[in-house]
Amino acid sequence: MSTERRSADGFALQVMLGLCLIWGVQQVMIKWAAADIAPVMQAAARSGISALLVALLMCWKGGWSQIGSTWRGGLLAGSLFGLEFLFIAEGLQLTSAAHMSVFLYTAPIFTALGVNWLLPSERLRPLQWLGILLAFIGISIAFAGGISLENLDRRMLLGDTLGLLAGMAWGATTVVVRASRLSEAPATLTLFYQLIVGFVGLLLIAALSGQISHVSLTPVAVASVLFQGLVVSFFSYLTWFWLLRRYLAANLAVFSFMTPLFGVTFGVVLLGEPLSFNFVMGAVLVLLGITFVSAEQWLRRRIRRFL
Repeated sequence: MSTERRSADGFALQVMLGLCLIWGVQQVMIKWAAADIAPVMQAAARSGISALLVALLMCWKGGWSQIGSTWRGGLLAGSLFGLEFLFIAEGLQLTSAAHMSVFLYTAPIFTALGVNWLLPSERLRPLQWLGILLAFIGISIAFAGGISLENLDRRMLLGDTLGLLAGMAWGATTVVVRASRLSEAPATLTLFYQLIVGFVGLLLIAALSGQISHVSLTPVAVASVLFQGLVVSFFSYLTWFWLLRRYLAANLAVFSFMTPLFGVTFGVVLLGEPLSFNFVMGAVLVLLGITFVSAEQWLRRRIRRFL
């Protein structure tokens, strides 16, 4: 059977719209349930639930055969995955879900820089370097908090920094997958590594920090953990991998930039989070830069057709 990937069609757009809605609301769900269950515990629980489901899926369909040759890369990718969600969990206690959504999705920038350094076949093109420049200008503007230092919210600034570090960790995870034997492993095995190592690491951190006792099984807490574990970490991730096997990654990347837009919208509408003018301007530049980096080939073709 042919494995040739095709351009995104109407069906892919509809599926991506659903995925972006799911990914955009997950930060809001974590923050919504934070009073009942510590964010680190939410991250640990969701990873544990998803790891169990992925393991059962692999027992049914196979995928364990390459574990002997990939476990080192898997441990590293899983550690970075856990670190990403540790930064998200701690950051959401300091900053808004809207801010976290934008800074987390700077990950493609750091992925591009990493593969440019490690993989000669994936050197950055001029349009991608322009995107990186725009993104970092946007990050600076979003961090600025206004011209006067008196207006800086240091608590939010720390949370935004953790959001950016989460984006770096996510980007580094992708680089590890691309540059190691995981690139040839089944997607389910790669996902299992990330989930199981993240679960163990986050649960240990929660225990050592005393957050393991911050659990109240309220309807909000249960709904948040089940949504993250079943819908986000299991269903949406496997659906994303399924799309990547059938459609061009650059086309899907363009659609994925709807995620932070949904995240910001849900944060404002559902949590009543305020937005500053400088953050909105910075976020626009970040999203534009990410588009240039991740969808460079798609953009180049469109520019050529226009000219």
